[in-house]
Amino acid sequence: MSASEQDRERGAERRRDEQVDVVESTRAEPDSYEGAVERLELIIDRLDSGQAGLRETLELCREGKGLVEYCAAELDAVGEGLRELRLDELAARLEEEPDT
Repeated sequence: MSASEQDRERGAERRRDEQVDVVESTRAEPDSYEGAVERLELIIDRLDSGQAGLRETLELCREGKGLVEYCAAELDAVGEGLRELRLDELAARLEEEPDT
């Protein structure tokens, strides 16, 4: 095998290793909103690099879609929790009370 063929083979092997790392690193549901955002950033970086193959791109897009849905659900839950606290009503009452 010539030196250029060896270089090509090493490069292909390195790309396969990177692909496995990116695709398999976190397929499970994230433990937190912050973890999901971090994973989304990694996916976007990989897609932006232009090095992902066709199937890897599809897998990354599927995973990204799931992460975006997870993040949206987390934001909705936090928003609902804030509404339940009725902070706006509390602030309005405090403003209405005369100073003592």
